[in-house]
Amino acid sequence: MHPIAPSVDRVEDITVITAIHHPLRRRIVDYLHLYGATQVGALARALDSQVGSISHHLRMLERPGVVERVEDPSGDRRTSWWRLARRGMTWSTDDFADSPADALLAREAQRQGIRMQIERLQRWHRRGSGSPYADYDAFNTETAGWASPEELRDLSARLLTTLREWSDSIDTEDGQERAPIFFFAHAFPSEP
Repeated sequence: MHPIAPSVDRVEDITVITAIHHPLRRRIVDYLHLYGATQVGALARALDSQVGSISHHLRMLERPGVVERVEDPSGDRRTSWWRLARRGMTWSTDDFADSPADALLAREAQRQGIRMQIERLQRWHRRGSGSPYADYDAFNTETAGWASPEELRDLSARLLTTLREWSDSIDTEDGQERAPIFFFAHAFPSEP
């Protein structure tokens, strides 16, 4: 069963980006994306953080509409449960070119995001043979080509569609052992 969440949104508000690109908040978003609605205490244990800190960061993510409170599945009103309010997002620093302050925040969020992506990749490559995911083979793919701005936007849309279809096709109730994965890709103008 996949976590219930709406589809990928185009981000128009810088507060969404600045909220998500805090390291702990990004981990919270990733966790909720993978596991669905989660109780604050369970989220704190999973992320090795204090409940108060997790609650604070959830409220910071709630303000721009990234996460939302949900009812405890057991009906217990004493517990606090949260889920993603959006399945994902797409944005570009160019989206904020009209505001120098927002453009600066977007560029910093982009740098933090790239740093996080590279750190995850490096952690994967440093894993030892005793890793619980030793049977998993990561892949790397890259290419060079020519594209207009519209063609590059089309490539982004096609990749998002493919990723969404792939994710939706997996039956997590079929008894197979699975590991959480992280996929990232960048496409940008570049000289050889």
